[in-house]
Amino acid sequence: MSSSCSRLSRVLVAVTTALVSASSLCPQAWGPPGVQYGQPGRSVTLCCPGVSAGTPVSWFRDGESRLLQGSSSGLGHELVLAQADSTDEGTYICRTLDGALDSVVFLKLGYPPARPVVSCQASDYENFSCTWSPSQISGLPTRYFTSYRKKMVPGTDGQSVSPSGPCPCPQAPLGAARCVVHGAEFWSWYRINVTEVNPLGANTRLLDVSLQSILRPDPPQGLQVESIPGYPRRLRASWTYPASWPRQPHFLLRFRLQYRPAQHPTWSTVEPVGMEEVITDAVAGLPHAVRVSARDFLDAGTWSAWSPEVWGTPSTGPLENELPAGGRTHMWPEAGQVDSLASPRPSLQLDSRPLDHRDPLEQVAILVSLGIFSFLGLVAGALALGLWLRLRWCGKDGPQKPGFLAPMIPVNKLPGEEDLQEDAWAKTLPCCLS
Repeated sequence: MSSSCSRLSRVLVAVTTALVSASSLCPQAWGPPGVQYGQPGRSVTLCCPGVSAGTPVSWFRDGESRLLQGSSSGLGHELVLAQADSTDEGTYICRTLDGALDSVVFLKLGYPPARPVVSCQASDYENFSCTWSPSQISGLPTRYFTSYRKKMVPGTDGQSVSPSGPCPCPQAPLGAARCVVHGAEFWSWYRINVTEVNPLGANTRLLDVSLQSILRPDPPQGLQVESIPGYPRRLRASWTYPASWPRQPHFLLRFRLQYRPAQHPTWSTVEPVGMEEVITDAVAGLPHAVRVSARDFLDAGTWSAWSPEVWGTPSTGPLENELPAGGRTHMWPEAGQVDSLASPRPSLQLDSRPLDHRDPLEQVAILVSLGIFSFLGLVAGALALGLWLRLRWCGKDGPQKPGFLAPMIPVNKLPGEEDLQEDAWAKTLPCCLS
C-alpha cells in the first residue's frame, strides 16, 4: 500500500509539472488544438504551431489583411502582445514567408488558479469524502489532482515520520469536484492535498482532518407518523438508521425529533430514547409536520441534516372497544346516547387505557390530587387530636370515684353528701359549658 501510494505521488507530480511547463510553449494539452492562453494586463506570446523555432512567419488577425506590427521582422515564429486585454481575444493566422504553411491560433484570456476551497465530511466512521470549489473563477479550463496521507507522528528518535506515503483520493465520478477516502481510521488525522491546475499555473490547498471532527451522519430514513386511536392529542413517530451508517454496538446514533402543527412557525424539539417517540401535546384536529435528525451517540462531529418532513393528524375517534389483557373494558356511549344526554356525567367505570406518565397534564393532575388528599388527612387528624385532648382535660376536672383508702378516712372529717355533689357540679359545669 505504501509503495503504490509513493508511486502514485511521483506520477501526480510529473503530470502536474508537465501541464504547467506546457503553458510556456505552444500548449496542446488544454482544450481544442490551436487554443493558447494568456492573462489580461500581462504580456502574451503566441507561437505558430507546426513551425520550428526561429522560422520567420507573418501574423494576421482573422478576416484582416493588415500585417500585425512586429511580425515582419523575420526573427522567429512568435507574436508578442504587450498588456493584452479583452479586445485581443480571438483568432490569429500565422503564415510562413514562402506561403507553404498557414496555422490558426485562438487566444483565450483568463487568470492563474487560486487556492481552492476544500471541505471534508464523514457520513460514517469508516469513510470520508472531500469536496472543493475554486476560490476565484479563472475563465480557463481547470483540472484538480487530489491525494491524502496520514499526518506526521513522533518517531522513536524524536523525529516526525509519516506512517504512509501519499495515496490517491479517487474522484467519483471522474472529474467531479469530490473524492472519497475508504477504510479510514476513526482516531487518526489525515492531510488532504487538492491541487488546482490550469494553463497558467497551479495552486495547492492542504487540509488536516480527523473523522471525529468531520463526522456528520446522513438523515434517518423511513420516518412514519401515526395517530393513536382514542387519544386526540397524541402521535407516534418511528424511523430507522440511515443506510450509510454501519450498525455496530460500539458506534450508535442518538436522535432529535421536531414537530409543529400546521401554519405554526415554531418547532418543538425532543430527544427520544430509541427510534420511536410518542408526542403527547399535539393540537387536536390539526395535521402536524414531523422531522428527525441523528448524531453520534458520543457527540462526535455534528448533527445530520433534517429528514424530509412527514405529516400526521391525531385521532378524532374514540378508543375501540377491545378487551385488554386484564379483562377490564371501557364502555363508550353510542352516538344517539351522546346527543340525548342533557349534561355530561362522569363515568364510574375504570378506564382501560394505559396512563402515560410522560403527559404533562396527567402529571399535574396526579400531583394536585395527592396534595388535596394530604391536606384533608392533616385537617382530619388535627380535629381528632383536638377533640381527644379536650375530652381528656374535662375528665380530669370531673368528679373522682372514691378509692380504696376512702374507708380509712374518719367519718367526722368527711364532708356531707350534699356538699360533695354541689362541689363536683360546680367544677364540672364550666368545663362542659366551655
